Amino acid sequence: MDPYRDLPLPRTPLALEAIRFARSVEDVSIFNHSMRTYLYGRLLGEQRGLRPGHDYDDELLFLGCVLHDLGLSEPGDGEQRFDLDGADLAADWLTRRGLAPEKVEVVWDAIALHLVHDIACRKRPEIALVTIGAGYDLGLAGPALPAEYTGRVDAALPRLHAAAVLRDAIVAQATAKPHKAPPFSLPGELVRQVTGRSWPTWRDMTNGADWDGYAGHRTGGTAPPA
Repeated sequence: MDPYRDLPLPRTPLALEAIRFARSVEDVSIFNHSMRTYLYGRLLGEQRGLRPGHDYDDELLFLGCVLHDLGLSEPGDGEQRFDLDGADLAADWLTRRGLAPEKVEVVWDAIALHLVHDIACRKRPEIALVTIGAGYDLGLAGPALPAEYTGRVDAALPRLHAAAVLRDAIVAQATAKPHKAPPFSLPGELVRQVTGRSWPTWRDMTNGADWDGYAGHRTGGTAPPA
């Protein structure tokens, strides 16, 4: 029996295989968030006049959504930030299933950019709506959607403390591999909030080993002559 039969999901062979893959490797809370990302992203797109199958490739949008947090799974835990690890794993998985390279690139971009809202939202709908849907599902921003729709979505895909589970997964990866949460990135900020870790300042990071680029500089003014 299809537990999502009442939800407006694409049911192409590749979309169904992506559901099975994501569900098999992700925590159920993260998987449900990824599915809701599509359902809310698509509806928010429709409210902006974007028609699935006409203004954008609905299957590509779905693939970007359902695979966008693969970097928080065990097979996706590589040596980069989780968004990049997830994009690489998704691209490899889709390539091995014969998806055209130009379509794989769209999905890679959607996943790799999903934490960079201002940039992603200026890209094509298959990319922008992943970011918009993911943010909406976590309560970051967006208009009210029909209660009947959100209730139906949440009943089929329970929330299960998604925001907290995502935070804990990101911090757990970075605890084991600190380079996965560089300073000033979202993973880095979550690590700072949870652990109290301090980051180097801009000056610390931009002073070279053999020079002091701030010597003699007056903030708001011009440095005195050498």
